[in-house]
Amino acid sequence: MPQRSEGVGQARRRRGARAVSEVRRGLILEAAREAFAELGLAGTSLREIARRAGYTPGALYSYFASKEEIYGALLGESLERLNACVVAAVANEAPPLERLYGTARAFYDFYREHPRELDLGFYLFNGVRPMGLTPALNDRLNRRLHDALRPIEHALVAAGRSPAEAVRDTTSLFAQMVGLLILHHTGRIRIFDQQAESLLATYLDTLASRVSGVR
Repeated sequence: MPQRSEGVGQARRRRGARAVSEVRRGLILEAAREAFAELGLAGTSLREIARRAGYTPGALYSYFASKEEIYGALLGESLERLNACVVAAVANEAPPLERLYGTARAFYDFYREHPRELDLGFYLFNGVRPMGLTPALNDRLNRRLHDALRPIEHALVAAGRSPAEAVRDTTSLFAQMVGLLILHHTGRIRIFDQQAESLLATYLDTLASRVSGVR
């Protein structure tokens, strides 16, 4: 019996240590998010992240090897949230064009409602270049971004487009959404006295009409 009690106690301590570790990791990530938003990746040091998180710089190395790794972790978590929103937007059994509208709107709305996620997702802290990310990490993150767009591709194929046409249409829609998001968040859309959501709706209607004409 004493051995069993000791084992239970050790398991509890391990769970407690993991919980503390996750809390500390979360504090580091939140501090880094704020620093990157204010200073950019190039202008942010591990020392600055540690200061904001309330830790010594050395303590950060228990969790991350570099600020680029922290940035990658933030972006990875952001892309997971994006994918979850897109997947939850429309039922798989919904009609193809309903899936097209629903998944495209979910993608757009995620970044419209969370502009700091847009900054992360498109490297806007560094002039839209993936500075500091290793090729392997950059490739992995790009795949997760593409995963969030695949439901659009699948809806287009289900609506009658060939796989190659679906990829081309998805790429064009992606470019349209990113452009509108940047215009919306920077306020530059006001130059043209237009609304980003209205322009996206028009683009989707045009795409849907073109797709319907193929069937």
